[in-house]
Amino acid sequence: MTKRRMFLRMVTASLLRRRSRMLIALLSIGIGATILAGMVTIYYDVPRQMRAQMRSYGANMLLMPTEGETLDSEKLAEALDKLPEDALVGASPYRYVRLDMTSRQQSFTTAGTDFAQVQKTSPYFSVEGRYPEAPREILVGGEIAETIGVKVGSDMELTWQPTAKDASGSAEDDRVPGATLAGSAKGFGDQMVYVTATLDDEAKIKEIKIDASTQTPEYGGRTQTEPGFAEQFIGKTLPLEAGEDIDALSGATVTSTAVVDALNAARAADESAQPKTTRYRVTGILVTGGEEEGYVFMSTDDLTALTGEDRLDVAELSISADEAQLTEYAQALTGEGVTARLVKRVTKSETAVLGKLQALVFLVTVVVLILTMICVSTTMMAVVSERRREIGLRKALGASDNSIRGEFLGEGMFLGLLGGVLGAVLGFAFAQVVSVNVFHASIVFRPLLLPVTVLVSMLIAAASCLMPIKRAVAIDPAIVLKGE
Repeated sequence: MTKRRMFLRMVTASLLRRRSRMLIALLSIGIGATILAGMVTIYYDVPRQMRAQMRSYGANMLLMPTEGETLDSEKLAEALDKLPEDALVGASPYRYVRLDMTSRQQSFTTAGTDFAQVQKTSPYFSVEGRYPEAPREILVGGEIAETIGVKVGSDMELTWQPTAKDASGSAEDDRVPGATLAGSAKGFGDQMVYVTATLDDEAKIKEIKIDASTQTPEYGGRTQTEPGFAEQFIGKTLPLEAGEDIDALSGATVTSTAVVDALNAARAADESAQPKTTRYRVTGILVTGGEEEGYVFMSTDDLTALTGEDRLDVAELSISADEAQLTEYAQALTGEGVTARLVKRVTKSETAVLGKLQALVFLVTVVVLILTMICVSTTMMAVVSERRREIGLRKALGASDNSIRGEFLGEGMFLGLLGGVLGAVLGFAFAQVVSVNVFHASIVFRPLLLPVTVLVSMLIAAASCLMPIKRAVAIDPAIVLKGE
Protein backbone atom coordinates (compact mmCIF):
# COMPACT_ATOMS: atom_id res chain seq x y z
CA MET A 1 0.00 0.00 0.00
CA THR A 2 1.47 3.37 -1.01
CA LYS A 3 1.89 6.24 1.45
CA ARG A 4 -0.76 8.30 -0.35
CA ARG A 5 -3.37 5.54 -0.16
CA MET A 6 -2.49 4.91 3.46
CA PHE A 7 -2.83 8.61 4.22
CA LEU A 8 -6.25 8.81 2.55
CA ARG A 9 -7.40 5.70 4.37
CA MET A 10 -6.37 7.11 7.73
CA VAL A 11 -8.11 10.42 7.03
CA THR A 12 -11.38 8.85 5.87
CA ALA A 13 -11.36 6.34 8.73
CA SER A 14 -10.86 9.13 11.26
CA LEU A 15 -13.72 11.15 9.75
CA LEU A 16 -16.09 8.17 9.69
CA ARG A 17 -15.36 7.22 13.31
CA ARG A 18 -16.45 10.68 14.46
CA ARG A 19 -19.31 11.25 12.08
CA SER A 20 -21.38 13.50 14.36
CA ARG A 21 -18.56 15.96 15.09
CA MET A 22 -17.33 15.96 11.52
CA LEU A 23 -20.87 16.51 10.25
CA ILE A 24 -21.07 19.62 12.42
CA ALA A 25 -17.75 20.84 11.00
CA LEU A 26 -18.90 20.01 7.46
CA LEU A 27 -22.16 21.90 7.96
CA SER A 28 -20.26 24.89 9.34
CA ILE A 29 -17.98 24.98 6.33
CA GLY A 30 -20.91 24.38 3.98
CA ILE A 31 -22.92 27.23 5.47
CA GLY A 32 -19.87 29.51 5.35
CA ALA A 33 -19.23 28.55 1.73
CA THR A 34 -22.89 29.10 0.88
CA ILE A 35 -22.82 32.60 2.32
CA LEU A 36 -19.46 33.25 0.64
CA ALA A 37 -20.64 32.11 -2.80
CA GLY A 38 -24.00 33.87 -2.46
CA MET A 39 -22.59 37.12 -1.18
CA VAL A 40 -19.78 37.23 -3.73
CA THR A 41 -22.32 36.65 -6.49
CA ILE A 42 -24.51 39.42 -5.11
CA TYR A 43 -21.45 41.66 -4.60
CA TYR A 44 -20.51 41.52 -8.27
CA ASP A 45 -24.03 41.31 -9.68
CA VAL A 46 -25.65 43.95 -7.47
CA PRO A 47 -24.26 46.95 -9.45
CA ARG A 48 -26.07 45.73 -12.56
CA GLN A 49 -29.23 45.09 -10.59
CA MET A 50 -29.05 48.37 -8.69
CA ARG A 51 -28.38 50.41 -11.83
CA ALA A 52 -31.53 48.94 -13.32
CA GLN A 53 -33.45 49.82 -10.15
CA MET A 54 -31.96 53.34 -9.99
CA ARG A 55 -33.27 54.09 -13.45
CA SER A 56 -36.70 54.42 -11.82
CA TYR A 57 -35.44 57.64 -10.22
CA GLY A 58 -35.17 59.39 -13.57
CA ALA A 59 -32.60 60.40 -16.16
CA ASN A 60 -28.91 60.58 -15.27
CA MET A 61 -27.72 62.57 -18.31
CA LEU A 62 -28.96 65.61 -20.24
CA LEU A 63 -28.27 66.50 -23.86
CA MET A 64 -28.61 70.20 -24.71
CA PRO A 65 -27.73 72.33 -27.71
CA THR A 66 -24.42 74.13 -27.49
CA GLU A 67 -24.82 77.89 -27.04
CA GLY A 68 -25.71 79.45 -30.37
CA GLU A 69 -26.70 76.07 -31.87
CA THR A 70 -30.01 74.26 -32.24
CA LEU A 71 -30.93 70.69 -31.41
CA ASP A 72 -33.37 68.72 -33.53
CA SER A 73 -34.47 65.11 -33.92
CA GLU A 74 -31.76 64.34 -36.46
CA LYS A 75 -28.92 65.61 -34.26
CA LEU A 76 -30.33 63.71 -31.30
CA ALA A 77 -30.43 60.46 -33.29
CA GLU A 78 -26.80 60.97 -34.41
CA ALA A 79 -25.72 61.54 -30.80
CA LEU A 80 -27.56 58.46 -29.51
CA ASP A 81 -25.83 56.29 -32.13
CA LYS A 82 -22.59 56.84 -30.18
CA LEU A 83 -23.97 55.00 -27.14
CA PRO A 84 -23.98 51.19 -26.76
CA GLU A 85 -27.47 49.82 -27.34
CA ASP A 86 -27.36 47.70 -24.18
CA ALA A 87 -26.45 50.75 -22.07
CA LEU A 88 -29.18 53.14 -23.24
CA VAL A 89 -32.40 52.57 -21.29
CA GLY A 90 -34.32 55.48 -22.80
CA ALA A 91 -33.98 58.98 -24.31
CA SER A 92 -36.82 61.48 -23.91
CA PRO A 93 -36.69 64.60 -26.11
CA TYR A 94 -38.34 67.79 -24.79
CA ARG A 95 -39.33 71.08 -26.36
CA TYR A 96 -41.05 73.72 -24.23
CA VAL A 97 -43.42 76.39 -25.59
CA ARG A 98 -46.12 78.58 -24.11
CA LEU A 99 -49.63 77.76 -25.34
CA ASP A 100 -52.82 79.66 -24.55
CA MET A 101 -56.24 78.41 -23.55
CA THR A 102 -58.15 81.58 -24.39
CA SER A 103 -61.50 80.21 -23.25
CA ARG A 104 -60.16 80.18 -19.69
CA GLN A 105 -57.81 83.18 -20.01
CA GLN A 106 -54.94 80.85 -19.17
CA SER A 107 -51.59 80.01 -20.73
CA PHE A 108 -49.51 76.93 -19.96
CA THR A 109 -45.99 75.72 -20.46
CA THR A 110 -46.39 72.82 -22.87
CA ALA A 111 -43.77 70.13 -23.40
CA GLY A 112 -43.50 68.15 -26.59
CA THR A 113 -42.00 64.72 -26.01
CA ASP A 114 -41.97 61.03 -26.93
CA PHE A 115 -44.30 59.25 -24.50
CA ALA A 116 -42.84 55.80 -25.19
CA GLN A 117 -39.43 57.08 -24.11
CA VAL A 118 -40.85 59.01 -21.14
CA GLN A 119 -42.12 55.76 -19.66
CA LYS A 120 -38.52 54.45 -19.77
CA THR A 121 -36.72 57.52 -18.44
CA SER A 122 -39.37 58.58 -15.90
CA PRO A 123 -41.09 55.40 -14.68
CA TYR A 124 -42.05 57.21 -11.47
CA PHE A 125 -44.67 59.23 -13.40
CA SER A 126 -48.15 58.30 -12.19
CA VAL A 127 -50.89 58.76 -14.77
CA GLU A 128 -54.59 58.68 -14.00
CA GLY A 129 -55.97 57.39 -17.27
CA ARG A 130 -53.40 56.53 -19.91
CA TYR A 131 -50.53 57.99 -21.85
CA PRO A 132 -51.41 59.63 -25.22
CA GLU A 133 -51.14 57.22 -28.13
CA ALA A 134 -52.91 58.89 -31.07
CA PRO A 135 -52.49 62.35 -32.64
CA ARG A 136 -54.03 65.33 -30.79
CA GLU A 137 -54.03 63.54 -27.44
CA ILE A 138 -52.42 65.22 -24.43
CA LEU A 139 -51.38 64.59 -20.83
CA VAL A 140 -52.29 67.31 -18.32
CA GLY A 141 -50.45 67.95 -15.05
CA GLY A 142 -52.50 67.46 -11.89
CA GLU A 143 -52.07 71.09 -10.82
CA ILE A 144 -53.43 72.41 -14.12
CA ALA A 145 -56.25 69.86 -14.17
CA GLU A 146 -57.36 70.99 -10.72
CA THR A 147 -57.12 74.69 -11.64
CA ILE A 148 -59.21 74.56 -14.82
CA GLY A 149 -61.31 71.53 -13.93
CA VAL A 150 -60.42 69.20 -16.80
CA LYS A 151 -60.75 65.42 -16.48
CA VAL A 152 -59.79 62.37 -18.47
CA GLY A 153 -61.80 62.55 -21.68
CA SER A 154 -62.16 66.36 -21.64
CA ASP A 155 -61.26 68.50 -24.66
CA MET A 156 -58.88 71.49 -24.57
CA GLU A 157 -58.36 74.12 -27.25
CA LEU A 158 -54.77 75.35 -27.20
CA THR A 159 -53.45 78.28 -29.24
CA TRP A 160 -49.91 78.89 -30.38
CA GLN A 161 -48.88 82.51 -30.84
CA PRO A 162 -45.84 82.96 -33.12
CA THR A 163 -43.29 85.54 -31.98
CA ALA A 164 -39.91 86.24 -33.53
CA LYS A 165 -38.53 84.25 -36.42
CA ASP A 166 -34.86 84.85 -35.50
CA ALA A 167 -33.25 85.00 -32.07
CA SER A 168 -29.73 85.85 -33.29
CA GLY A 169 -28.17 89.25 -32.69
CA SER A 170 -29.94 91.83 -30.52
CA ALA A 171 -33.49 93.21 -30.51
CA GLU A 172 -32.16 96.67 -31.47
CA ASP A 173 -30.87 95.25 -34.78
CA ASP A 174 -34.44 94.46 -35.86
CA ARG A 175 -35.80 98.00 -35.25
CA VAL A 176 -35.31 99.17 -38.80
CA PRO A 177 -37.71 101.45 -40.72
CA GLY A 178 -40.77 99.60 -41.99
CA ALA A 179 -40.11 96.47 -39.90
CA THR A 180 -42.82 94.41 -38.24
CA LEU A 181 -41.87 93.34 -34.73
CA ALA A 182 -43.37 90.65 -32.50
CA GLY A 183 -42.70 89.97 -28.84
CA SER A 184 -44.16 88.46 -25.70
CA ALA A 185 -43.80 88.83 -21.93
CA LYS A 186 -45.37 87.42 -18.78
CA GLY A 187 -48.34 89.36 -17.45
CA PHE A 188 -50.69 88.82 -14.51
CA GLY A 189 -50.54 85.28 -13.11
CA ASP A 190 -47.45 84.56 -15.26
CA GLN A 191 -49.73 84.30 -18.31
CA MET A 192 -48.30 85.51 -21.62
CA VAL A 193 -49.12 88.82 -23.30
CA TYR A 194 -48.34 89.11 -27.04
CA VAL A 195 -47.61 92.31 -28.96
CA THR A 196 -47.11 93.04 -32.68
CA ALA A 197 -45.92 96.48 -33.86
CA THR A 198 -45.17 98.04 -37.26
CA LEU A 199 -42.54 100.77 -37.60
CA ASP A 200 -42.75 103.76 -39.98
CA ASP A 201 -40.01 105.19 -42.19
CA GLU A 202 -38.32 106.75 -39.15
CA ALA A 203 -38.39 103.49 -37.14
CA LYS A 204 -41.11 104.87 -34.88
CA ILE A 205 -44.18 102.84 -33.89
CA LYS A 206 -46.80 103.24 -36.60
CA GLU A 207 -49.26 100.55 -35.59
CA ILE A 208 -49.60 98.23 -32.58
CA LYS A 209 -51.69 95.16 -31.87
CA ILE A 210 -52.03 93.78 -28.34
CA ASP A 211 -53.20 90.24 -27.52
CA ALA A 212 -53.96 90.00 -23.78
CA SER A 213 -56.64 87.33 -24.08
CA THR A 214 -55.02 85.33 -21.27
CA GLN A 215 -55.50 88.21 -18.83
CA THR A 216 -58.65 88.91 -16.82
CA PRO A 217 -61.08 90.78 -19.14
CA GLU A 218 -62.15 93.34 -16.53
CA TYR A 219 -58.54 94.32 -15.76
CA GLY A 220 -55.67 93.14 -17.95
CA GLY A 221 -57.92 92.64 -20.95
CA ARG A 222 -58.54 96.38 -21.09
CA THR A 223 -55.06 96.89 -22.59
CA GLN A 224 -56.42 95.58 -25.89
CA THR A 225 -59.95 97.00 -25.66
CA GLU A 226 -59.31 100.58 -24.55
CA PRO A 227 -58.06 102.65 -27.54
CA GLY A 228 -56.42 105.25 -25.31
CA PHE A 229 -53.88 102.77 -24.00
CA ALA A 230 -52.65 101.58 -27.41
CA GLU A 231 -52.56 105.15 -28.81
CA GLN A 232 -49.82 106.05 -26.31
CA PHE A 233 -47.33 103.92 -28.28
CA ILE A 234 -47.94 105.52 -31.69
CA GLY A 235 -45.06 107.73 -32.82
CA LYS A 236 -42.66 106.64 -30.12
CA THR A 237 -39.25 105.01 -30.51
CA LEU A 238 -38.21 101.81 -28.78
CA PRO A 239 -37.17 101.04 -26.12
CA LEU A 240 -39.84 102.43 -23.82
CA GLU A 241 -40.18 102.66 -20.06
CA ALA A 242 -43.40 101.95 -18.22
CA GLY A 243 -44.47 104.83 -15.98
CA GLU A 244 -42.51 107.41 -17.94
CA ASP A 245 -43.10 106.86 -21.67
CA ILE A 246 -46.28 104.83 -21.15
CA ASP A 247 -48.98 105.31 -18.51
CA ALA A 248 -50.32 102.06 -17.06
CA LEU A 249 -54.06 101.43 -16.87
CA SER A 250 -55.51 101.70 -13.40
CA GLY A 251 -55.96 98.21 -11.97
CA ALA A 252 -53.96 96.63 -14.81
CA THR A 253 -50.42 97.73 -13.97
CA VAL A 254 -48.91 94.26 -14.37
CA THR A 255 -50.43 93.70 -17.80
CA SER A 256 -49.55 97.23 -18.94
CA THR A 257 -45.92 96.67 -17.92
CA ALA A 258 -45.93 93.32 -19.74
CA VAL A 259 -46.99 95.08 -22.97
CA VAL A 260 -44.04 97.47 -22.67
CA ASP A 261 -41.65 94.60 -21.87
CA ALA A 262 -42.94 92.62 -24.85
CA LEU A 263 -42.31 95.57 -27.17
CA ASN A 264 -38.80 96.15 -25.84
CA ALA A 265 -37.96 92.47 -26.42
CA ALA A 266 -39.73 92.33 -29.80
CA ARG A 267 -37.88 90.88 -32.79
CA ALA A 268 -38.51 90.81 -36.52
CA ALA A 269 -41.75 88.88 -36.91
CA ASP A 270 -42.39 86.03 -39.28
CA GLU A 271 -45.33 87.60 -41.10
CA SER A 272 -46.23 84.30 -42.73
CA ALA A 273 -46.82 82.68 -39.34
CA GLN A 274 -50.29 83.02 -37.90
CA PRO A 275 -51.75 81.99 -34.53
CA LYS A 276 -52.99 78.42 -34.70
CA THR A 277 -55.63 76.79 -32.50
CA THR A 278 -56.07 73.02 -32.20
CA ARG A 279 -58.44 70.91 -30.13
CA TYR A 280 -56.87 68.11 -28.06
CA ARG A 281 -58.30 65.22 -26.06
CA VAL A 282 -57.06 64.71 -22.48
CA THR A 283 -56.19 61.02 -22.03
CA GLY A 284 -54.47 61.24 -18.67
CA ILE A 285 -53.76 63.37 -15.60
CA LEU A 286 -50.13 63.36 -14.50
CA VAL A 287 -49.48 63.14 -10.74
CA THR A 288 -45.86 63.33 -9.59
CA GLY A 289 -45.86 65.69 -6.61
CA GLY A 290 -43.31 67.80 -8.52
CA GLU A 291 -43.15 70.64 -11.01
CA GLU A 292 -44.32 68.34 -13.82
CA GLU A 293 -47.88 68.82 -12.56
CA GLY A 294 -47.74 72.40 -13.86
CA TYR A 295 -47.15 71.31 -17.48
CA VAL A 296 -49.18 70.07 -20.41
CA PHE A 297 -47.54 67.25 -22.38
CA MET A 298 -48.12 66.40 -26.03
CA SER A 299 -46.21 64.39 -28.62
CA THR A 300 -43.35 66.05 -30.47
CA ASP A 301 -45.21 65.41 -33.73
CA ASP A 302 -48.25 67.33 -32.47
CA LEU A 303 -46.11 70.22 -31.24
CA THR A 304 -44.19 70.35 -34.53
CA ALA A 305 -47.48 70.38 -36.47
CA LEU A 306 -48.75 73.21 -34.27
CA THR A 307 -45.64 75.43 -34.39
CA GLY A 308 -44.15 74.36 -37.71
CA GLU A 309 -40.72 73.86 -36.10
CA ASP A 310 -38.72 70.69 -35.42
CA ARG A 311 -36.63 71.90 -32.51
CA LEU A 312 -35.66 70.44 -29.14
CA ASP A 313 -34.61 72.21 -25.96
CA VAL A 314 -33.20 69.20 -24.12
CA ALA A 315 -33.12 65.39 -24.16
CA GLU A 316 -33.17 63.36 -20.95
CA LEU A 317 -31.15 60.16 -21.13
CA SER A 318 -31.33 57.18 -18.81
CA ILE A 319 -28.13 55.14 -19.14
CA SER A 320 -27.18 51.97 -17.28
CA ALA A 321 -23.56 52.67 -16.31
CA ASP A 322 -21.43 53.68 -13.35
CA GLU A 323 -20.17 57.22 -12.82
CA ALA A 324 -16.87 56.64 -14.64
CA GLN A 325 -18.61 55.19 -17.69
CA LEU A 326 -21.18 57.99 -17.68
CA THR A 327 -18.38 60.54 -17.72
CA GLU A 328 -16.83 58.81 -20.73
CA TYR A 329 -20.18 58.74 -22.53
CA ALA A 330 -20.72 62.44 -21.80
CA GLN A 331 -17.33 63.30 -23.29
CA ALA A 332 -18.09 61.21 -26.38
CA LEU A 333 -21.49 62.85 -26.91
CA THR A 334 -20.29 66.44 -26.45
CA GLY A 335 -19.53 68.08 -29.78
CA GLU A 336 -21.15 68.96 -33.11
CA GLY A 337 -23.60 71.38 -31.52
CA VAL A 338 -24.51 69.09 -28.60
CA THR A 339 -23.46 69.33 -24.95
CA ALA A 340 -23.88 66.40 -22.54
CA ARG A 341 -24.18 66.93 -18.79
CA LEU A 342 -24.57 64.44 -15.96
CA VAL A 343 -27.43 64.76 -13.52
CA LYS A 344 -25.15 64.88 -10.48
CA ARG A 345 -27.92 64.24 -7.95
CA VAL A 346 -28.91 60.92 -9.53
CA THR A 347 -25.37 59.85 -10.44
CA LYS A 348 -23.88 60.61 -7.01
CA SER A 349 -26.79 58.94 -5.20
CA GLU A 350 -26.42 55.81 -7.31
CA THR A 351 -22.66 55.62 -6.66
CA ALA A 352 -23.11 56.18 -2.93
CA VAL A 353 -25.84 53.54 -2.58
CA LEU A 354 -23.84 50.96 -4.54
CA GLY A 355 -20.71 51.62 -2.50
CA LYS A 356 -22.50 51.25 0.83
CA LEU A 357 -24.37 48.13 -0.27
CA GLN A 358 -21.19 46.44 -1.50
CA ALA A 359 -19.40 47.39 1.72
CA LEU A 360 -22.24 45.82 3.74
CA VAL A 361 -22.11 42.61 1.67
CA PHE A 362 -18.33 42.42 2.15
CA LEU A 363 -18.63 42.96 5.91
CA VAL A 364 -21.31 40.27 6.29
CA THR A 365 -19.19 37.81 4.30
CA VAL A 366 -16.10 38.41 6.45
CA VAL A 367 -18.09 38.02 9.69
CA VAL A 368 -19.65 34.73 8.51
CA LEU A 369 -16.24 33.35 7.49
CA ILE A 370 -14.77 34.25 10.88
CA LEU A 371 -17.66 32.50 12.64
CA THR A 372 -17.10 29.48 10.39
CA MET A 373 -13.43 29.35 11.37
CA ILE A 374 -14.32 29.52 15.06
CA CYS A 375 -16.88 26.71 14.74
CA VAL A 376 -14.55 24.41 12.77
CA SER A 377 -11.62 25.17 15.07
CA THR A 378 -13.73 24.39 18.15
CA THR A 379 -14.86 21.08 16.64
CA MET A 380 -11.31 20.09 15.72
CA MET A 381 -10.11 20.99 19.22
CA ALA A 382 -12.71 18.59 20.63
CA VAL A 383 -11.50 15.91 18.22
CA VAL A 384 -7.90 16.40 19.41
CA SER A 385 -9.05 16.02 23.03
CA GLU A 386 -10.81 12.76 22.19
CA ARG A 387 -7.74 11.42 20.37
CA ARG A 388 -5.12 12.35 22.94
CA ARG A 389 -4.31 8.73 23.85
CA GLU A 390 -4.25 7.72 20.17
CA ILE A 391 -1.89 10.58 19.33
CA GLY A 392 0.30 9.78 22.33
CA LEU A 393 0.52 6.11 21.35
CA ARG A 394 1.43 6.99 17.75
CA LYS A 395 4.15 9.35 18.89
CA ALA A 396 5.48 6.68 21.30
CA LEU A 397 5.68 4.25 18.36
CA GLY A 398 7.77 6.77 16.39
CA ALA A 399 5.24 8.90 14.51
CA SER A 400 6.73 12.30 13.64
CA ASP A 401 5.13 15.68 14.34
CA ASN A 402 4.77 16.25 10.59
CA SER A 403 2.72 13.09 10.18
CA ILE A 404 0.39 14.27 12.96
CA ARG A 405 0.12 17.68 11.31
CA GLY A 406 -0.50 16.12 7.92
CA GLU A 407 -3.33 13.92 9.16
CA PHE A 408 -5.25 16.68 10.91
CA LEU A 409 -4.60 19.09 8.08
CA GLY A 410 -5.79 16.47 5.59
CA GLU A 411 -9.02 15.99 7.54
CA GLY A 412 -9.62 19.74 7.55
CA MET A 413 -8.83 20.15 3.85
CA PHE A 414 -11.12 17.23 2.96
CA LEU A 415 -13.97 18.82 4.92
CA GLY A 416 -13.19 22.14 3.19
CA LEU A 417 -13.39 20.46 -0.23
CA LEU A 418 -16.76 18.84 0.46
CA GLY A 419 -18.15 21.95 2.14
CA GLY A 420 -16.88 24.19 -0.67
CA VAL A 421 -18.56 22.16 -3.41
CA LEU A 422 -21.80 22.01 -1.44
CA GLY A 423 -21.64 25.73 -0.60
CA ALA A 424 -20.90 26.82 -4.18
CA VAL A 425 -24.08 25.12 -5.42
CA LEU A 426 -26.26 26.28 -2.55
CA GLY A 427 -24.69 29.76 -2.70
CA PHE A 428 -25.84 30.35 -6.26
CA ALA A 429 -29.34 29.20 -5.31
CA PHE A 430 -29.24 31.53 -2.29
CA ALA A 431 -28.14 34.48 -4.43
CA GLN A 432 -30.85 33.71 -6.99
CA VAL A 433 -33.57 33.74 -4.32
CA VAL A 434 -32.30 37.05 -2.90
CA SER A 435 -32.06 38.63 -6.34
CA VAL A 436 -35.53 37.54 -7.44
CA ASN A 437 -37.19 38.66 -4.19
CA VAL A 438 -35.29 41.95 -3.79
CA PHE A 439 -34.52 43.05 -7.35
CA HIS A 440 -37.14 40.98 -9.24
CA ALA A 441 -34.50 39.78 -11.70
CA SER A 442 -32.30 36.71 -12.16
CA ILE A 443 -28.57 36.85 -11.54
CA VAL A 444 -25.81 35.84 -13.94
CA PHE A 445 -23.97 32.59 -13.11
CA ARG A 446 -20.20 33.03 -12.86
CA PRO A 447 -18.33 29.74 -13.57
CA LEU A 448 -15.18 31.01 -11.87
CA LEU A 449 -17.10 31.20 -8.61
CA LEU A 450 -17.08 27.40 -8.14
CA PRO A 451 -13.29 26.86 -7.93
CA VAL A 452 -12.81 30.09 -5.98
CA THR A 453 -15.40 29.06 -3.38
CA VAL A 454 -13.85 25.58 -3.02
CA LEU A 455 -10.34 27.05 -2.70
CA VAL A 456 -11.39 29.62 -0.08
CA SER A 457 -13.32 26.95 1.87
CA MET A 458 -10.24 24.70 1.95
CA LEU A 459 -8.07 27.60 3.09
CA ILE A 460 -10.58 28.50 5.82
CA ALA A 461 -10.67 24.87 6.98
CA ALA A 462 -6.87 24.68 6.96
CA ALA A 463 -6.60 27.91 8.97
CA SER A 464 -9.17 26.54 11.43
CA CYS A 465 -6.95 23.48 12.05
CA LEU A 466 -3.83 25.43 13.00
CA MET A 467 -4.63 25.73 16.71
CA PRO A 468 -5.87 22.11 17.07
CA ILE A 469 -2.74 20.87 15.22
CA LYS A 470 -0.51 22.89 17.52
CA ARG A 471 -2.25 21.32 20.51
CA ALA A 472 -1.99 17.81 19.03
CA VAL A 473 1.73 18.15 18.34
CA ALA A 474 2.30 19.40 21.89
CA ILE A 475 0.92 16.17 23.43
CA ASP A 476 3.53 14.37 25.57
CA PRO A 477 3.14 10.59 25.03
CA ALA A 478 4.67 9.75 28.43
CA ILE A 479 2.09 11.79 30.31
CA VAL A 480 -0.85 10.62 28.17
CA LEU A 481 0.04 6.92 28.41
CA LYS A 482 0.36 7.19 32.21
CA GLY A 483 -3.29 8.24 32.20
CA GLU A 484 -2.62 11.74 33.54
